[in-house]
Order: sequence, then structure tokens, then C-alpha cells
Amino acid sequence: MARPVKWRKVEFIPNIQYFAPSDIDSDTLQENILRIEELEAIRLKDLEGMEQEDCADKMEVSRQTFQRILITAREKIADSLVNGKAIRIEGGNYTRNICPVMCLDCGKQWNESYENFERVLKGEFICPDCGSEKITCSRNDKKKFCRRNCRRHGGDNNI
Repeated sequence: MARPVKWRKVEFIPNIQYFAPSDIDSDTLQENILRIEELEAIRLKDLEGMEQEDCADKMEVSRQTFQRILITAREKIADSLVNGKAIRIEGGNYTRNICPVMCLDCGKQWNESYENFERVLKGEFICPDCGSEKITCSRNDKKKFCRRNCRRHGGDNNI
């Protein structure tokens, strides 16, 4: 069985998500899809000028995975610039925050993307070991999810 794709942590979601050359007929215009995590890799490495290892740490992936994401992003951008293709920014396996969670019944701890917490709040998420629905964020003592502290809700940036 294939290993599941790890969530890539991103800090920036662009407001403008489509770029197209102005002098190409829209009927013949081709496009490349740039995933959100690919844009984040470009932002960190090329715009912020960070070292590759620091970029990988910030996105919470291995250095090799970061390199693959960066190469793919650069290929898509180069193809769009050289061949006059549009760039659409969308999709991917990304999260704005990854939180530590814990099962209150068996004590198992793991990291979960914040996006899955909506399933937890609806009672649709269970512990992978014991099947319990008693799951909590292990970041704080109040035994509640860090909803107010997560980056996507404008809270503490040191999470």
C-alpha cells in the first residue's frame, strides 16, 4: 500500500490565483496548474532567499521533498513564460497549520492538519489505534482544539 502524502505547511495563500499572457487568444490559451505548496516553495526559496534546509523545515517536509516541489514549480513557471501559457494557482496537499493531537482513551499522540479538525468537531474523526472519538489537541491544558491559536484564525504565530 502506498504511503499517504504528507501535508505541506504553508503560510501564504495568494489573493490572485490566475495569470495569463495578454496577447494570446483565450480559445488557444493553455495553462499550467501551480499547486499552493509549489508557490510556497518558490516564495520561501526565491523571494525570501532562505536556505533550502530552512525552507524544508518551515514547510515541515524533508529537504529532498522540498527540492522536488521546488523543481516542479520552477518547471511549470518556466514553461508558462517560455511557451506563453497561463498559470492557475490551486489545490495541493497543504495546510496552514499542523497541530499535535491525542486520544484521551488510549493516549496515542500524532500530528494532524488543522483542516481535519472540522471532521473531529462533527464527531467523524476517530483514533487510528483504538477507534475512540475522544480526541483533543495536545498543545494546551484546556483539552480543547487550538482553534483560536492556529495561524489560519489569526492567532499566535509561534505554533
